[in-house]
Amino acid sequence: LMVWLRRCTHYLFIVVVAVNSTLLTINAGDYIFYTDWAWTSFTVFSISQTLLLAVGATYYLTFTGVPGTATYYGLIMTVYTWVAKGAWFALGYPYDFIVTPIWLPSAMLLDLAYWATKKNKHSLILFGGVLVGMSLPLFNMVNLITVADPLETAFKYPRPTLPPYMTPIEPQVGKFYNSPVALGAGAGAVLSVTFTALGCKLNTWTYRWMAA
Repeated sequence: LMVWLRRCTHYLFIVVVAVNSTLLTINAGDYIFYTDWAWTSFTVFSISQTLLLAVGATYYLTFTGVPGTATYYGLIMTVYTWVAKGAWFALGYPYDFIVTPIWLPSAMLLDLAYWATKKNKHSLILFGGVLVGMSLPLFNMVNLITVADPLETAFKYPRPTLPPYMTPIEPQVGKFYNSPVALGAGAGAVLSVTFTALGCKLNTWTYRWMAA
């Protein structure tokens, strides 16, 4: 019974965490819609994405104990997001304007840290956390700069959920304009260690709940 319960709970948690992580970050690739504050949004969204990826992937990874499952978790989030971003395409936005956050390389680094340290949980938290926090803003910025004429497109296709008075008229220099990647990566490198530790802790709590 306990083996059955653990397996069912395992799959239930993975689906719940992955779906909710995706729902919470569903607009995280839409920095370009916030034309006035694009880079400020990029910095803030980088941290929120790091949180949801690190917590969920670490939880899944330490639950199974098999390196590779963090990458699988990142893949689940990515596929869910592709489906959700299809809504923008259905609204008439050009395909090369729909930015989907890049989680997979950071999840792979998490797996690598776990595997390279022979499944040492503390090394996973420290090394894996820092790697995720530093890499995610970098990969997402590379992803973002591949968008064709983002500013022009943003004006041509204003975000439909924004009221008219919030539609950007001309671009302004955002608060974090100078280096959104450095700010996102710097904050992420520190915060991701805590996020990864939380993922490990969730695993412990889940086991205790199932054993009760």
